[in-house]
Amino acid sequence: MRSFPKHLQKQFKIFKKLNAPAKIQNFLDTLPINFEKDSDTCASPLTVLRTNQAHCIEGAMLAAAALWYHGKKPLLLDLKTIKDDSDHVVTLFKKHGFWGAMSKTNHAVLRYRDPVYKSVRELAMSYFHEYFLDNGKKTLRSFSAPFSLLAFDDEWLTSPENLWGIAEGLDDSPHVPIFFKDTAPTLRPAHPLEIQAGKLVEYEER
Repeated sequence: MRSFPKHLQKQFKIFKKLNAPAKIQNFLDTLPINFEKDSDTCASPLTVLRTNQAHCIEGAMLAAAALWYHGKKPLLLDLKTIKDDSDHVVTLFKKHGFWGAMSKTNHAVLRYRDPVYKSVRELAMSYFHEYFLDNGKKTLRSFSAPFSLLAFDDEWLTSPENLWGIAEGLDDSPHVPIFFKDTAPTLRPAHPLEIQAGKLVEYEER
């Protein structure tokens, strides 16, 4: 596996102490949400560190970069929804052969997953019942294979430009359907209490 570029280690020295997924997640949790007030963004890890804000894919790439710094594969997982909802991106990691995930979100759900899942599908399914609209409709439909950022030049770590190529590559990558199409109409809506809990946010947009 290609190593994290040595000439960039000084710029990412904060990663030195983020030597475990839980520590990386704790750091992600300190970053305010990027509400993209001026325009859509897909910022590089260095830009995230400099602006001190991130949304899901930005946080996922930052977490992946931190894993790579410590010799682990920088892997993303895309959770794809229906058109009325938004996809979510998390960072995959493995411990003792079990999968876990790091996640940047403003909501009470769709967060960190401990490494207790036997497969990527099992991990992805842990998000299924938490993914619904305000009317209770469940929206998660498919998930990607582990998506390696090693397929891209090292520039993604520091680029001042938006990383739309990575976002598009992830979106276009092979995805696995969660269920057969005729299952969708039979899905039971989320309970009103779940819907109420799902509206909890960490940061209020101002």
